[in-house]
Amino acid sequence: MGHAPASRDALTSRILPQMVLSDKSNPLTRPHTPLSSDLTVAEKAAARFSVKGNAIVTGGCGNLGIEAACALLEHGASGVSLFDVNPAQAQDVVDRLRYDFPSAKIITKKVDVRDQQIVQAAVAETAGELGSLDILLCFAGVVDCNHALDIALEEWKRTLDINTTGSWLCAQAVAKHMIEQGTGGSIVFTASISGHSVNFPQPQISYNVSKGALLQLKSSLAAEWARYGIRVNSISPGYMDTVLNEGPGLEEARKLWYSRNPMGRMGDPSELTGVVVLLCSRAGRYINGADILVDGGGSVF
Repeated sequence: MGHAPASRDALTSRILPQMVLSDKSNPLTRPHTPLSSDLTVAEKAAARFSVKGNAIVTGGCGNLGIEAACALLEHGASGVSLFDVNPAQAQDVVDRLRYDFPSAKIITKKVDVRDQQIVQAAVAETAGELGSLDILLCFAGVVDCNHALDIALEEWKRTLDINTTGSWLCAQAVAKHMIEQGTGGSIVFTASISGHSVNFPQPQISYNVSKGALLQLKSSLAAEWARYGIRVNSISPGYMDTVLNEGPGLEEARKLWYSRNPMGRMGDPSELTGVVVLLCSRAGRYINGADILVDGGGSVF
C-alpha cells in the first residue's frame, strides 16, 4: 500500500533540514600546505599534479575508463578498482595495466551500477582490499537514440537508471566511506555536451535528460559534501572517438558533427585525461561544483 498524503497540518508544521557548509577552521577544506622550497622546479611541477591514494572507476573497462585509470596511475595513484558490468572482456587490457604499474594494486569488480546492493558490496570490498577510497570516476553509461514519440518506458528507465541513478548510487556509497575515513576525496561524474544543449541530427532525449540531471547532481553534492573535504565535479565531453560512435550507420552523422566543430573532429579518449588528473590532484584543491567542457569548442555554436 502507498503512503497516505500528508495532512495540511503536517506540511505546515514540518521543519526543513539545514545544509551545513564548511568554514576556514576545517582542515578538510583548508588550502594545501605549500610545496617545500627544497623541491626542484621539476619536482614542484610533478607534485602539483600528483594523485594520492586509491580510485574506483565505473565503466572502468571501457575506452574512457581505462584511459582515465591509466592517467591516475601515471600520476601516482596507489590503487585502482575497475567497476564494469563485464570486466572479463578487457582482461588483456587489465593485465597490461598491471604489467605497466607493478607497484600499484589493480583490481576489477563485476558491477551493475543500477543495483544498490551490488554497488555497496563492491565499494566495501574495494575499501578493504585497497585500504582507502580517495577518488571516484563515473564513466559507466549508455546512449539511446530514438524519437521521443517512440521511446518505450523501459528504454527510458534503463538510460536514466545507468547514467544518472547509477552515478548517484556509486557516489553515495563511496562518500560514506570517505566520510568515515575523514580524509576527503574527489568525485567526478561524466556529464556531456548533451547535458547543455540538444544534439543534432540524432534525437536522444533520454540520454540528454540523464546527463542534464548529472549536472545538477554534481552541484547539489558539491554543496552538501564540501564540509567533509569531498569535492564533486563533472566533465562534459563532446563527441569522443569510441565504439559508441563507430560504424557505417553513423557515417553521415559523423560528417555533420565534424562540420559543426571548430576543430573539425571528434575527441580522442586520451584528451579527457588532463581534466581527470586536474580534478583528482592537489592542483584541483579549490575546484568544486564545476563542470568542464572538453569538446573541441563544439559548444560555442
